[in-house]
Amino acid sequence: MHLPIDVVLTESDLARDFIAALERRELPEKFFYWFPLSVRAWLALCRGEGAYRNFNRSYELVARHAPAIAARTLPGAVEVVSLGAGQGDKDRLVLAALRAAGREVTYRPVDASIGLLEIAVRDAIAEGFATIGVKADFTDAAQLQSFAHAPAGPRVTRLFLMLGNTLGAFDPVQLASQLASLMYPGDLAVIDGELFAGPETLAGYDNPINRRFAFGPLEGAGLSPEDGELVFDTQRDATRPGLYRVTKQFNARREARLSVAGEALTLRAHERLAMSPSHKYDEPTFLAILDDAHLARAATYMSDDGRFIMTVVQRAAPEPGHLSSRAVV
Repeated sequence: MHLPIDVVLTESDLARDFIAALERRELPEKFFYWFPLSVRAWLALCRGEGAYRNFNRSYELVARHAPAIAARTLPGAVEVVSLGAGQGDKDRLVLAALRAAGREVTYRPVDASIGLLEIAVRDAIAEGFATIGVKADFTDAAQLQSFAHAPAGPRVTRLFLMLGNTLGAFDPVQLASQLASLMYPGDLAVIDGELFAGPETLAGYDNPINRRFAFGPLEGAGLSPEDGELVFDTQRDATRPGLYRVTKQFNARREARLSVAGEALTLRAHERLAMSPSHKYDEPTFLAILDDAHLARAATYMSDDGRFIMTVVQRAAPEPGHLSSRAVV
């Protein structure tokens, strides 16, 4: 099968960025899905029966409300743009609902992980959807603009998907504003997030199944569990009430050597490697972040256990006197 994927972020770029991040003693989000071991661990995490429940919460919300989301799109063709698509499981629920509603659908999954992106593109094509993947870091403004575009015609609108707490995997305030900047009149976006529940939230991460996933990029670089310890914790955001972070870091017990793309790096005993946090919210804070980004809410849905929230938003109309060139298609 031919898999049409536009490459904005190359593997050489990723290798360079990975080495630079390790030199800073950091491990950003995109590298948790880069190595083949990490991809396998992620798929096992999503499809297993273990303590990690966020994939299921998000999936169940989308499955339940996909027909209602499809009904909110304007008549005509719809281009579905999924930012942080992963393997595309939840996206295909929306694609199917749009097709059932009689919409002409095209699909553009965007992800930095070629392993997951290949699955998303393959499975969407197998289900009969016109699909072109985009391998890119959508949190990078330059890369985002390189593949962002206006709707293809007056009867084409876009439905952006940012599912699986993707907003919280980065800077949620900045990412919400970036998303708003892409949207034209008639476009919609679906965004979800995990609501903070104290020790229960931490337990969803600090468990054997998620530990295997979190250790994946370190193992891909040559570390073993004997080299150190993964430590999970929660923190309140110092500047925004109702915003929290689940943090993780690797504490080296002994000197260890990491190797990527022929480059070696030494991690000394007792050094710490900061790994990307995951943001969680109180419900009013999640909604306020969207409001502050000028994303007007059209619908809000909640998981049965009250731990996951999903919203359908559109770009709010500009205030009089503040019209921009983006306001007219």
